[in-house]
Amino acid sequence: MQNTSEQKFDLDISGMSCASCVGRVERALKKVEGVENANVNLATERANVDANNQVKAEDLIQAVTQAGYSASLHHAATAQHIQLAVEGMTCASCVGRVERALKKVEGVESASVNLATERADVDFNAPTVAQDLITAIEKAGYAAQILKQQQNRDLDQKREEEAQSLYKDLILAVVLAAPVFILEMGGHLIPAFHHWIMANIGMHNSWLLQFILATLVLIFPGRRFYKIGIPALFRAAPDMNSLVAVGTLAAYSYSVIATFLPQLLPEQSIAVYYESAVVIIALILFGRYLEAKAKGRTTQAIQHLIALQPKIAHRKNGDHFEDVEITSLQSNDIIMIKPGEKIPTDGTVIDGSSYVDESMMTGEPIAVAKTIHDKVIGGTVNQQGSLTVKTTAVGEQTVLAQIINMVEQAQGSKLPIQTLVDRITLWFVPAVMLLALITFFVWLFFAPQAGLSLALVNAVAVLIIACPCAMGLATPTSIMVGTGRAAEMGVLFRQGEALQRLKDSKVVAFDKTGTLTLGQPQLTDFICVEGQDETNLLRYAASLESQSEHPIADAVVHAAKEKNLSLFPIQQFQAIVGSGIQGQIEQHKVYLGAVRFMQSLNLSVSHFSIQAEQLANQGKSPFYLAIDDQVLAILAIADPLKPDSLSAIQALHTLGLKVAMISGDNKTTAENIAAQLGIDTVIAEVLPEEKVQALTQLKQQYGVTAFVGDGINDAPALASADIGIAIGTGTDVAIETADVVLMSGSIQGVVNAFALSQATIRNIKQNLFWAFAYNVALIPIAAGILYPINGTLLSPMFAAAAMALSSTFVLTNALRLKRIRISQH
Repeated sequence: MQNTSEQKFDLDISGMSCASCVGRVERALKKVEGVENANVNLATERANVDANNQVKAEDLIQAVTQAGYSASLHHAATAQHIQLAVEGMTCASCVGRVERALKKVEGVESASVNLATERADVDFNAPTVAQDLITAIEKAGYAAQILKQQQNRDLDQKREEEAQSLYKDLILAVVLAAPVFILEMGGHLIPAFHHWIMANIGMHNSWLLQFILATLVLIFPGRRFYKIGIPALFRAAPDMNSLVAVGTLAAYSYSVIATFLPQLLPEQSIAVYYESAVVIIALILFGRYLEAKAKGRTTQAIQHLIALQPKIAHRKNGDHFEDVEITSLQSNDIIMIKPGEKIPTDGTVIDGSSYVDESMMTGEPIAVAKTIHDKVIGGTVNQQGSLTVKTTAVGEQTVLAQIINMVEQAQGSKLPIQTLVDRITLWFVPAVMLLALITFFVWLFFAPQAGLSLALVNAVAVLIIACPCAMGLATPTSIMVGTGRAAEMGVLFRQGEALQRLKDSKVVAFDKTGTLTLGQPQLTDFICVEGQDETNLLRYAASLESQSEHPIADAVVHAAKEKNLSLFPIQQFQAIVGSGIQGQIEQHKVYLGAVRFMQSLNLSVSHFSIQAEQLANQGKSPFYLAIDDQVLAILAIADPLKPDSLSAIQALHTLGLKVAMISGDNKTTAENIAAQLGIDTVIAEVLPEEKVQALTQLKQQYGVTAFVGDGINDAPALASADIGIAIGTGTDVAIETADVVLMSGSIQGVVNAFALSQATIRNIKQNLFWAFAYNVALIPIAAGILYPINGTLLSPMFAAAAMALSSTFVLTNALRLKRIRISQH
């Protein structure tokens, strides 16, 4: 559906801990007047908002803040922090001038200048470059140079810091909770230890010591739950933190009353549960720590892509090259890439030749030859030779930046399958709190012999076991890992929704030229008269064709180049339109053309009649090479099938898909190719504008249809298909009409896209099943449903452990997608 919104906001959200939080943030954003859509992702901690021109970022941030969370505008991966050494400042006025000069530069977000250290710290975004900042300072009358430059803090760093903070709190909680657990549970488990406590410490003193240690746990490592959870309760919007806060405070408060005011409790109910409160906090912190570490691994694909770009470039300055920060590069700069170096940015080769390893971008293992006029992609690796390149794109315009942006958008998107989950989880926490309250009163009034303490324990167990972290992480983590792995395999999902729609496809329709075929004429056959030297005759043919501009000529010359054949000088070259070409090579008259050209020269081709018929039946065009008065070779030009077309189509059939081909070629040629590949349906002799009608026909016949095209001439078809898959060549990634873009020209990428789609959706369903099954199975047990049958109760401590493990399981299961391997071809 076409989005009519005029603005898109990307917000970083902090404070979310479960799926309920996601629902509340989305509701808060959607209530802002002018907001058309809001999509919040727990795994990426981001919100994508579509709004009209009346909405300001401050309105959205305020709405999120009022909902109890923190928000800020997201800084793209290209955001930079730079530290400049500034010379010439003598007073506070100088500081003010430099700061004002820097803040006037377009793209600068903040600038702070320190007179004592003579340094300026600047945060800025593309299209600003470091040189712009230095120039601004120089115009203000001072001198500056780069001291240090780095990417702004990204999600990976943020999660690492979060993990470190959780680790410190976890260690403190364990150190303080261990004595509490030993004092209380040790006495229950080991009677001799109980007697030792009674004789040497005393029960009341033991409870006092537990009170002190438990209070420290709640105040310090546990404060994160109360700081967020308690305000959420007052807003009538409880979340996971609220469940932990209520559960642990209930156990702690009951224990405090039993310690200091026991007369308020029935005698049979006097007991303390300090150990439950502190162990719950320790276990949940442990689960949060594992979750933070696992979440960090879900962003590794993005970090890998960012790391592809080098930091330094060799830029031409006058007659020499100097090392500069890559951020200072501008379009049309001349840079040099030495053997073994990464190419800093996109550009065109203007001098030199080499082989470039583009496998990191396309997944293709074979290095690509590069010479003058060839394009190179930033992040790929130059191998043997030295290249001089004119930059054509820098910053956000580079292919690598587009890829990173595409992957981030896909990772932050929400699949249709998530919509139902969100509806459920929004009301899940309030429902759990109500269930815990019911559990408490059922035990209190219908099982009075069990006492107040067991009513409390079971209610706390229900609160703790039901935290919906796993539900909130089930879908987004699988999307993050799946789309990240896809990017590493050269498959870019421009929209996360394409993951699910691709899995639902019934038929894959291929454009023929440039998709199933190589898209360029090639010399497929070269057959000589017996006794002739094939290599020498190919030199004659290529030398003659080197003077021609016909596409067929390129195929013959290219074949000679691949064999490193040197070409003869040509004299008296002449092209006979529609027939062939002729010229003189080493005193020999050489002719090359179709059969009618040979007949016009009264040269016989009868000795090649069998081969000519065979080639024609294969859909190839035969041509003849004659030297002086004898036809010595027959050669065939065709647009051959890609080597992996057959295996890819077989793999698609294995995945349960029908395969169709849409072609502008004549029906005989199209059906011949379809027969070779095992294609189910052929629609031939269609004009480009008729491909949309052909797709409509396939939709009616099969259902959900995916269309695979080269992304250049197939834009209408790519847009009209249920899922458009564009086959690129590394530089064609910004194809706006496609849902999925393949960096490689290989159609094996189509198989990878379908396989990834199926694996990711399967992984999401596994996560959702276990997240919901876990709650459905364990909440009744926590409430004590098995107690009348076999006396089984679920300790709040075990509930906390199970809750922590559920989130860890979901994340670990999602990370299995990283092990999907690239299909071989």
